[in-house]
Amino acid sequence: MAQVYFEDVSEGQEIPKLVQNCDSQRLVLWAAGSGDYYQIHYDKDFAAGNELDGVILHGALKNAFLGQLMTQWMGPEGVLKKLSCQYRGMDVPGQTITGKGTVIRKYQEQGQNLVDCQIWLENPKGEKTTPGAATVTLPSR
Repeated sequence: MAQVYFEDVSEGQEIPKLVQNCDSQRLVLWAAGSGDYYQIHYDKDFAAGNELDGVILHGALKNAFLGQLMTQWMGPEGVLKKLSCQYRGMDVPGQTITGKGTVIRKYQEQGQNLVDCQIWLENPKGEKTTPGAATVTLPSR
């Protein structure tokens, strides 16, 4: 993983994409690791009984994808200070989910090199299903 330095970042810069494809096995693994066994994530009949077209990805898994997007971009010396997201759309197993982001602010505060980013997950239609925000600290060269 390459290190991103504060001096190399500019407002408006795009963050490299993160592409994920979740199958049902990944949802089972997430459920086991997180303890989130809500049936809408693995039982299609239960999901249908809750007016869903089928099983859906865990919200916390989508949040984790956004965390992965940021930590892979910032490099090993960066620090993820803040991460937030909203669940605006449902994603389903078998579809490609793409994490994207843009640097919206670069500043120094209390001796730290801070970068604010607008981040999101998109479904194959280009719809932002999980918009969010992140702040990272980056080292100087």
